[in-house]
Amino acid sequence: MAKKTLTPEDRDLFRHAIGKVRSVNSDKVLLNQGNKPRPYPRPLATHVYSHLIDSAAADIEKVGLEDSLSFIAPGLQNNVLKKLRRGYFGLDAEIDLHGLTSNEAKRQLLHFLQSCVEAGCRCVHIVHGKGHRSTDNHPVLKNNLNLWLRQHKDVQAFCSASPKDGGTGAVFVLLQLAEKYSRHDDPESWWD
Repeated sequence: MAKKTLTPEDRDLFRHAIGKVRSVNSDKVLLNQGNKPRPYPRPLATHVYSHLIDSAAADIEKVGLEDSLSFIAPGLQNNVLKKLRRGYFGLDAEIDLHGLTSNEAKRQLLHFLQSCVEAGCRCVHIVHGKGHRSTDNHPVLKNNLNLWLRQHKDVQAFCSASPKDGGTGAVFVLLQLAEKYSRHDDPESWWD
């Protein structure tokens, strides 16, 4: 790169624009300790594995490749499951787990469900795959998902998806609304 030569007019213009300059005697900067902002408290980390209930469904039968999944929490009416199958609730979010290992799928599923509940999602779509590469026609992820969703405290119901949405390789899950989204806190809903 060639060195740029300045004309005397440019030099005078520069010195006029800068003004008077004084030399710096010390190059050390003293920080003012009194003006530090107070730190914000760190948000509490929620442990996603705490959402699983250990006592739920230890005697669940293994499902095969083309078997459909279905579950409804105690206390809910059967028409909730019918509405879920027909797509009455609409989908708010979805995740694809097939191809993952069991540990990776569990971690991603629990984080996904937690973020969906916090965001106020009511119905989610989870693709787990049919398990064609599994041994003895017992798909690993499908069976694990069947257990994990039954154990999750925020899952109210789930069923296999319609054929256009993945069939027996996916499920629709109905989640419990977070307390901040429940209608009993809304003053306008008191008159409904």
